[in-house]
Amino acid sequence: MNIADLAPLAVAVPFLGAAVAFMLIRHPRAQQTVSISAVALTLALEAVLLASVWTTGASAVHLGGWLPPFGIVMVVDQLSSLLLVVSSAVSLAVLVYATGQGAADGEDKGPVSVFHPTYLILVAGVSNAFLAGDLFNLYVGFEILLTASYVLMTLGGTGERIRAGVTYVVVSVVSSMLFLIAIAMIYAATGTITLADLAVKLGQLEPGTQIMLHLLLLVAFGIKAAVFPLSFWLPDSYPTAPAPVTAVFAGLLTKVGVYAIIRTETLLFPGGSLDTLLMVVALLTMLVGILGAVAQTDIKRMLSFTLVSHIGYMVFGVAMSSVVGLGAAVFYVIHHITVQTSLFMVTGLIERRGGTSSIDRLGGLAKLSPLLGVLYFIPAMNLAGIPPFSGFLGKLGLLQAGVTLGTPLAYVLVAGGVVASLLTLLAVARVWNKAFWRSPADAVNPDPVLLAAMGAVAGRPGTKGAGTSGTKAAARGAAVQGPVGVLPRMMVGSTMGLVALGVALTVFAGPLFALAGQGARDMLDRQAYITAVMGPQEGGQ
Repeated sequence: MNIADLAPLAVAVPFLGAAVAFMLIRHPRAQQTVSISAVALTLALEAVLLASVWTTGASAVHLGGWLPPFGIVMVVDQLSSLLLVVSSAVSLAVLVYATGQGAADGEDKGPVSVFHPTYLILVAGVSNAFLAGDLFNLYVGFEILLTASYVLMTLGGTGERIRAGVTYVVVSVVSSMLFLIAIAMIYAATGTITLADLAVKLGQLEPGTQIMLHLLLLVAFGIKAAVFPLSFWLPDSYPTAPAPVTAVFAGLLTKVGVYAIIRTETLLFPGGSLDTLLMVVALLTMLVGILGAVAQTDIKRMLSFTLVSHIGYMVFGVAMSSVVGLGAAVFYVIHHITVQTSLFMVTGLIERRGGTSSIDRLGGLAKLSPLLGVLYFIPAMNLAGIPPFSGFLGKLGLLQAGVTLGTPLAYVLVAGGVVASLLTLLAVARVWNKAFWRSPADAVNPDPVLLAAMGAVAGRPGTKGAGTSGTKAAARGAAVQGPVGVLPRMMVGSTMGLVALGVALTVFAGPLFALAGQGARDMLDRQAYITAVMGPQEGGQ
């Protein structure tokens, strides 16, 4: 049996796990066990697929025995298999984190009980999108993960989450409609929606038709990837969701959009006809996003803006249409999925420890919880691109590719990338200085949870000089937080694991760059992908 025949299980296992978890909705512990086991099994299957692809190259699975362009095909190559492994590893860490949070908060009943089956459906949708070998199956993957995300974003039913959810749903529906219109127009023009078949037939269309179809796909995927000016929805939507939901959204959902852009630019419309437009968009995304981040006082909103900014680096790599640039972009996608998710998980811990994610109301967290300080500092420096972390290596690869390209616009983007990196350092350093380094006495109206925790550490109910109000605040904080100063072990352990994975990306940067570079060569050459799906005769065209 071909190892690639296991690819459909990357979608089927989470779906089956979701069905079982839903049936166990009145048995929280069993539900949690099933969910974690399903994601862990999915990760193991995808690791086997990655090992196989690394040695044998791209492979395709024709579901139901229908040969393309008539049937559904799933394709496993270096890019899809690598993203599958990273996304499932991150999903597993967030799931353990969410399980620890639920156990600590006692949220065993009510609407949160649908979290686990919905989360598994999200994982299945992400896997399906990465494996899709035709445009409609890619659309289905998007819709699966988006439908699950609508539920996850509004868990708890607060007014703020419902308002943010409405914006998110409207924007997602608009992007999905544009994608569906593009699919219909492409099918009308070519008679097929199989990606490998389109790689041959789209090039036979009139240039004007190609540009129109190209732009339609880029706009639809640009909304999903949150590139400027189509990123307005993200900073207001993500921060309102529960901490585990925000973490997995930040790590994965926009990267599925970036993945779709990569496929569009390398497989469907090679030749770089819109590279200049993509470079301008990348520059604006980097700068506008990071300027928004610097202006924020809430950690979650700051990270949401940095998420938008760093999508610009990935689009920059794609727009250069070179092996070095595309390989660096793939490496940066892997780095950003891991680091951005870990930072949102740390922010959830900060909220539990200090009662808020507003840096104006925080202080003294480094003294209160040195471990929490380390867990924030490492991925923050990684995101900012401080040597020798993977963020530095990924940005260096992108900047070197820009210098090698040597066009005036490429040099402008190199300069913009440096500026964005420095401003990222400024944004994360402000959080460190205010939330971790300064004294709590300097905070503006500190949260009762923070006062209670600081009072417990100092052996008194409130902070110095707090008096009766400090005692009352400490009591309120203890009531809100339970045992003051205690962070759930599962939440801390999963966060530590993901932070360690981010460090491992630095240690194993060499093999990862080699794999990303090989994937970039195959994507730009296209023949390996086309041959895997259509057979040697079509692949040789």
